[in-house]
Amino acid sequence: MPATPAGILVINGPNLDRLGKREPAVYGTETLADIENKIAGRAAERGLAVEFRQSNKEGELVEYAHEAADLGYAVIVNAGAYTHTSIALRDALAEVADGPGFVEVHISNVYAREPFRHRSYLSDRALGVVAGLGSFGYLAAVDFLAGGR
Repeated sequence: MPATPAGILVINGPNLDRLGKREPAVYGTETLADIENKIAGRAAERGLAVEFRQSNKEGELVEYAHEAADLGYAVIVNAGAYTHTSIALRDALAEVADGPGFVEVHISNVYAREPFRHRSYLSDRALGVVAGLGSFGYLAAVDFLAGGR
């Protein structure tokens, strides 16, 4: 296992900027800002710097993964639909995987949903995958990356 990272970059993909409005029966009523505030608090408790990025554009997510690799930051990634489609994001996260590592997070239980959501291009490179625990999954990922493994 890699050492505890100096920081964490939280990368959220498409439609996660719509949390609290989009399909609340699936994703809950918390907004992305609510979740980021929780993560920031948990990271501060663990002595870790944390930064947040969100984009609906695949190329920007790739650039964020490059940024994390350059900073030596671990990543918590909820790639949204790109989880199931993006080889480009997988390739970008491979560099992070070879360094401090990344944790894949999904708010909903993707394995209890449509069959196309059961395949992740990221999970075999991830240190771990958290699915179906709502925003708590992000906090579990922070704890894990902080050395609570």
